Amino acid sequence: MPSVTATTRTRLTPAERREQLLGLGVRLLADRSLDELSIDLLAEEAGISRGLLYHYFGNKTAFHEAVVRHAADDLIAQTAPPAGGEPLDRLLVSVAAYVDYVTANFEGYVSLVRGAAGGNETLRGIYEEVREVLSERIFLEDAQGELVHDTPRNRLVVRGWAAMCEELVIAWRTDPGEVSRDELLGIITGALPALVDAVAPRR
Repeated sequence: MPSVTATTRTRLTPAERREQLLGLGVRLLADRSLDELSIDLLAEEAGISRGLLYHYFGNKTAFHEAVVRHAADDLIAQTAPPAGGEPLDRLLVSVAAYVDYVTANFEGYVSLVRGAAGGNETLRGIYEEVREVLSERIFLEDAQGELVHDTPRNRLVVRGWAAMCEELVIAWRTDPGEVSRDELLGIITGALPALVDAVAPRR
């Protein structure tokens, strides 16, 4: 009699199996770098052959890029701000989710940052897309208004703020010292309106 696992596997379509493998890849990436995420490791964890993985992903580079794309989609989804509420409160919720995501998936996230900086054009594209989506949310307006007015000056400030946030979170995750998570969130969310105000034209 076939096992439950074997029966479940045979019911998966190729698209479902690929999605399952990508999910496993993202989980494995949480505590190891992209270079440490090998075809052999995923095949062993998934209980399938290396040949089947090559069938789904083609080669190691394509496999890494697919896993990073999947992880980036997860990051974008998990950091979505709530639909309502005061703009600063919505920012706090989104930033808190970002901090928690990076904390839980540190090695993989750092691999994305390093891969983008290291010249891999596909990883660079994914990284820039994530940065753009997270930054663009700052300018979304709802019933409570917008947090930052959409101007060329403020877009430049938000881009710099996003880079600062990334560096702060990575540095804090590496060595938090005596800075608590709540204090980190306060620094990040408080910095944006302060920066926007600092560069606002004076009359």
